[in-house]
Amino acid sequence: MLRMDELIRLALLEDIGSGDATTLAVVPAEKRSRAVVFSREPFVLSGSYPFRRVFELLDPSVAIEALARDGEKVDPNVPAFSLSGPAGAILTGERTALNFLQRYCGIATLTRRMADAVEGTGCRLLDTRKTTPLWRQFEKQAVLHGGGANHRFGLSDGILIKDNHIAAAGGVGEAVRRARAGAAHTLRIEVEVENLEGLEEAVSAGADIVMLDNFDLATTRRAVAAAKGRVLLEASGGVNLDTVRSIAETGVNFVSCGALTHSARAIDLTMEFYFTGSLSHSSAP
Repeated sequence: MLRMDELIRLALLEDIGSGDATTLAVVPAEKRSRAVVFSREPFVLSGSYPFRRVFELLDPSVAIEALARDGEKVDPNVPAFSLSGPAGAILTGERTALNFLQRYCGIATLTRRMADAVEGTGCRLLDTRKTTPLWRQFEKQAVLHGGGANHRFGLSDGILIKDNHIAAAGGVGEAVRRARAGAAHTLRIEVEVENLEGLEEAVSAGADIVMLDNFDLATTRRAVAAAKGRVLLEASGGVNLDTVRSIAETGVNFVSCGALTHSARAIDLTMEFYFTGSLSHSSAP
């Protein structure tokens, strides 16, 4: 988290620059405020750490009370956080803090919907490495908060042989054999295939997991039958809220979805301020 603090500081610098000109000019230094964060739609909370750290790094005197925990569903118009302290610090950090929160809540909320869709099938929902550069840690945490599971965090975490690796190696079987011979024994070997012939070649070569790339439902069922439990199977491609249940019901072990992190809609969050008895509403454009 020390490294993440450095990135949060950079995010603040990006927004504040040489100073919050509006707040410095308009808001009295002694002014204090209370604020609450909520949405007008239901969402799954994620991103509490960067949200909190924005204000802690700006002004440690800002008091933050979490009214929900990461992974919990928050109903419309129900506050997830309450803040109190110097009004200037809260106003200055508002947009950066909400940017973090709306992004990660969006990922967690979409993940929860998809995880609920596959419930009872025995299939696990996985994310991918299709994440925002440098912010992967928080985005993958959001997937966990939504009830999904993480695929590889980075390239060193496992072997995943894809089409270009296969082309460079000279075929599915040869790529798997090279991986088996050259990789640490602790790394599982997964290979992507495009047809049933590739599946059999991967199994024969000793793959641990086979990714079925853009298989239709009928072919996916045939792949499950052909594998006979000899390898774990992951379905990938064309996965969305409308299709994920039917894919999971084919009997695959995993279904992976890049949209969890690259296409989740941000949650529209609001921070509402209370200044000495008067109410001010802001969504901080």
